[in-house]
Amino acid sequence: MKRLCQRLITLVVAGVSLSVYADEARPDQLAFRALYKELVETNTALSAGSCTLAAERMAAHLRAAGYPDNDIILFTTPEHPKEGGLVARLPGSDPTAKAILLLAHLDVVEAKREDWVRDPFTLIEEDGKFYGRGTSDDKAQASIWVDSLVRFRQTGFKPKRTIKMALTCGEEGAPFNGAAWLAANHRDWIDAAFAINEGGGGSLDAAGKPVSIALEAAEKTYQDYRLEVTNPGGHSSRPVKDNAIYRLAHALLQVEGHGFKIQLIDASRAYFAGTAEELRKKGETAKADAIAAMLANPTDSVAAEKVAALDPGWNGTLRTTCVATMLDGGHAPNALPQRAGANVNCRIFPGVSPEQVGAELASAINDPGVVISMKKSEGRVGPAPSLTPQILGPVTRLMNETWPGVPVLPVLQAGATDGRYLNGVGIPTFGIDGSFLDQNLNHIHGLNEYADVAGLYRDRDFLYRLIKVYADEDADHNADHKGTK
Repeated sequence: MKRLCQRLITLVVAGVSLSVYADEARPDQLAFRALYKELVETNTALSAGSCTLAAERMAAHLRAAGYPDNDIILFTTPEHPKEGGLVARLPGSDPTAKAILLLAHLDVVEAKREDWVRDPFTLIEEDGKFYGRGTSDDKAQASIWVDSLVRFRQTGFKPKRTIKMALTCGEEGAPFNGAAWLAANHRDWIDAAFAINEGGGGSLDAAGKPVSIALEAAEKTYQDYRLEVTNPGGHSSRPVKDNAIYRLAHALLQVEGHGFKIQLIDASRAYFAGTAEELRKKGETAKADAIAAMLANPTDSVAAEKVAALDPGWNGTLRTTCVATMLDGGHAPNALPQRAGANVNCRIFPGVSPEQVGAELASAINDPGVVISMKKSEGRVGPAPSLTPQILGPVTRLMNETWPGVPVLPVLQAGATDGRYLNGVGIPTFGIDGSFLDQNLNHIHGLNEYADVAGLYRDRDFLYRLIKVYADEDADHNADHKGTK
């Protein structure tokens, strides 16, 4: 068994795709697989599934491991009986040490059986992969959190810090979001020094070799705006210059041409510094030099714009971005349009409010005839959390031990997770994951989603070790926080 494990580590570091079949797995891995299978096979899609049922099933594992009822909270609301969640805790021994929180979402993107090669709500192991909706996003991490709490109880682990877990519903889009509800109504249940969430993880090149591991240290705020122009209209045989569609088109050109201010935070500085180092190793000195010039003088807008122009992802990391995504207008082919509208989707830099971005759009458009309205806000905006040595040190060390030679890069995530709700109420939230996605992103949100079997088992061991390290950290840097509630 020891030889097998060593061989698996050697092969994965070398970038070889593996399968770990049931008869090769450790007994504790088989127990984890059963828990993971149960969660994947519990349909939690909004249309026909139930997060509440999934939460109840995960709570049953905790009870079986010996967790008392007062350390388990199953929650839901009368208006959304199937969109419930679970909060649990393993009490710590140090009353001065603030808790850590493990966050994951139970809900998944819709999946139609007729479109998939395999049943999306049956866990199928095939060719070294686990297939099924949610196998990567996000039931892998949710299962690891439950499994870790069970293992801690079984082994008698007594952490200094209280370890909390929140499994919520609604991250993939729903009328009810459990993380937002907890942040607004039961901050005491989830209050923590920091939280670990999805959003990080490794990437593979075309040959399946690990390229880097991302540590999500901040994320942008998702916000939609409606641009609308109204007009009396008229007969199309008598066109006039004041045309609602043309006026909207001019406004959208201003949105296209507007560049929001470039900004740097700790996460993006670390990301670009690490990226420049890797580029130099590959001989891409021009890009590396451009990054070095920006980091040397962040106020040099010319240098920063040069970096932003090199890669759309870099541009998204450096500033707020807004882009037109939907259009509507007119009411008849033979009539002047009485109304024209567009949706503009913005990914807002940490610490910048949606109201500020709306005002900047209005200033750039500079036309009072274009009405700009902000669609439902995604919650309070918090600043980017500080990437302290207490956070970065343990995760970097354990990642380097687990995946030697693979660079760990803090990132500002342009996408959105439930971490935005926690950051918004002052709970610093970081995306930390040891799973590696291929260039198809493991078909997350698409057909035939999967997770690498060997990679999932390795991620489980990595996160288990990481939680133990964080939970046993000295509390000196949190001395101003009292209690673990």
